[in-house]
Amino acid sequence: MSKLFYRISEVAEMLDVTCSMLRYWEQEFNLSPHRTEKGFRRYDEKDIETFRLIHYLVKTKGLTLSGARQKLKENPDKVVRSEEIVRRLKGVGSELKALMQAFDEMSTKK
Repeated sequence: MSKLFYRISEVAEMLDVTCSMLRYWEQEFNLSPHRTEKGFRRYDEKDIETFRLIHYLVKTKGLTLSGARQKLKENPDKVVRSEEIVRRLKGVGSELKALMQAFDEMSTKK
């Protein structure tokens, strides 16, 4: 991430969710993003990290919103570590797929 603030559509795209889902999560988790003078939401990196954790707990782990809220309340550090491990493993998996595809392409050219 390289910007100070992101629009709701940008964050939704990062997490592959809808803007309405982000607004719903804001309500359910009592989040209040920065707002412009016109009322547009602006999310900083801390907001995005919170959404990532909620996304991980709800979409990856399959918890309900109340379950996700409880996990974040009980042991937020553990949730952060688990989400980071899963994110890194997915990145490694993507890199391996790309390497395998490149290897397959090189093999078929010979």
